[in-house]
Amino acid sequence: MKGGPLMVAGHLQEKYGIFYIVLSYKDSNGKRKVKWESTGLPVKKNKKKAEALLLERRRTFVPPQEQAEVKLDDQILFSDFLVKWLEIAKNSVQLTTYASYQTMIQNVIAPYFRKKGIRLVDLKAVDLQEFYTKQLERVCANSVIHYHAAIHKALKYAVKIDLIPANPADKVERPKKNEFRGNFYSAEEINLLLEAVHGTKLEIPVLMGAFYGLRRSEVLGLKWDAIDFEANTLEIRHILTQAYLDGKKVIVQADRAKNKSSLRTLPLVPQIRDRLLELKGRQETYRKLCGRCYNKEYLGYLCVDEVGNIFRPNYISEAFPKFLKANGMRPIRFHDLRHSCASLLLSNGVPMKQIQEWLGHSDFSTTANIYAHLDYSSKLSSAQAMAASLDLGDAS
Repeated sequence: MKGGPLMVAGHLQEKYGIFYIVLSYKDSNGKRKVKWESTGLPVKKNKKKAEALLLERRRTFVPPQEQAEVKLDDQILFSDFLVKWLEIAKNSVQLTTYASYQTMIQNVIAPYFRKKGIRLVDLKAVDLQEFYTKQLERVCANSVIHYHAAIHKALKYAVKIDLIPANPADKVERPKKNEFRGNFYSAEEINLLLEAVHGTKLEIPVLMGAFYGLRRSEVLGLKWDAIDFEANTLEIRHILTQAYLDGKKVIVQADRAKNKSSLRTLPLVPQIRDRLLELKGRQETYRKLCGRCYNKEYLGYLCVDEVGNIFRPNYISEAFPKFLKANGMRPIRFHDLRHSCASLLLSNGVPMKQIQEWLGHSDFSTTANIYAHLDYSSKLSSAQAMAASLDLGDAS
């Protein structure tokens, strides 16, 4: 009697809150190999789905064609070093940062330098400069700056472990960052928007973005236990983002913020308090109506739909401009609600330092650099102070 196809050994492993498939097989030399693959499924409530994916993957997995093992020595190609460094960096950086490095290195940086065949020890600043110049023909300067950051960090590690004596990325002229000025809504436009969005799925994200200037990740990361309806406070202490990991989109939930200053407590004003209480009541009703069909994986989050599914970051970014167009409003990005919030605060005489704390910027210079051109009130007071100090004669 013939058996079925030989299946490789494998099991599920939890990492970064995601189920991973870990496959174990022997190469052509009989050496045991292990391959990790992300299922893209969060750990909560997805074990059966993950087990089904594991079984299917064990059936269909074909061991990759073996290549000579790449060693970290003075003969290693720069492209191979970058791939090796990715494995090392995985456990020392945030998941979203690692996912960004992985995408840049695997899709852009390593393929470019692999074609060049440049060894790590032979890499020069001019090689990196040529790479940046070439990339500027197809992407913006900010993207190239991100490439530079990944390359610089990888080469810094190469110096640390004595593979190279100095970091060639230190000698490169980095592209100038694209100057950005946000698109702002006036108070009248914000009021029209809030009126139009009332009662829709986008109501709470827009309200939180416009009134509190919350980032998209902060809005989607809001949980009910961060809201104190007795003390009337709202804590920003959790974020929800999306990353491409191993070619798949994964939701990343984290009890952290962009920086330490982003962890902040804000006052809950009566109007928003009432809206949130209404939302809480609706969610409880939906949960009772749906019963077992309700997705309990994201219980506790504000931004979920009628059946408990979390609002994905891409949904907010894509649905918001469509909503504006459908309602005949001027196009802006969702993040521009944050800029609109800062603009309204400035126009109402709120000091820049207080705006920094409201928005959760890491330092004052960040706020000043972004919004100094809008700070008309401080310029007006400066003009009045100068006029009072100097005798300019009577205005005719």
